[in-house]
Amino acid sequence: MPSSTYPRRRFDEVFLVEISSRILVTQEKHQQEEEEKKVRMAGKANVSVLMSEDASFHQKVAVEKRLKIGEVILRFAMIALALVAAVRVGTDTQTRTIFTIEKKAKYSDMKALVFLVVMNGIVASYSLLQGLRCVLSIYTQSPLTSKPLAWLIFALDQTMAYFSLAAAAAAAESAYLAERGQTEFQWMKVCIFYEKFCHQIGEGLVSTFLVSLSMATVSGMSAYHLFRLYGSKGKSIQ
Repeated sequence: MPSSTYPRRRFDEVFLVEISSRILVTQEKHQQEEEEKKVRMAGKANVSVLMSEDASFHQKVAVEKRLKIGEVILRFAMIALALVAAVRVGTDTQTRTIFTIEKKAKYSDMKALVFLVVMNGIVASYSLLQGLRCVLSIYTQSPLTSKPLAWLIFALDQTMAYFSLAAAAAAAESAYLAERGQTEFQWMKVCIFYEKFCHQIGEGLVSTFLVSLSMATVSGMSAYHLFRLYGSKGKSIQ
């Protein structure tokens, strides 16, 4: 009896050891699969974050590119508008005979119109320089990263916007007096005698106000380019 019990006990021990080892192997395999699953999930999460950051970056790049193209269009449009205004006003003359006296009206008779012509010439020259800078920046794909230069461009754009608006407002006031007169000061309506002269001045004024509006828009773009440099990710935008 004891001799038959020993092999069975030995068999039971071996069987238990085999079962235990298989259970351990299964647990280790399951644990390894869980760890691999966690690694895969973490990898997917990282990929999603990277894709989201990449999409956000490319969206900012697209916005920057559109702004640069819009700025180029506006600056070259200002060149054309400023030149039209300067030429229309600067070449405006009309000669009339009033009570046997020949009178010639020209833009230099009114200081506001002289200021208008000079200011439009300055704006056209400035817009040409800035437009070429913008074209070069787009061609070389080099963003504006210098804060002093950004401040200088912003200040110059603001100055040009204010002065062009001041020139347009002063000329508009003079044109209004020429059109309506001023009975309190016994100023007569000049435009009833120089109709062609006044119409040409009006065309120059419209162009100048469009220049002022365009320059104000460009000033807003300059402000964006400046203050984005102070953001946490401003320098990463190409």
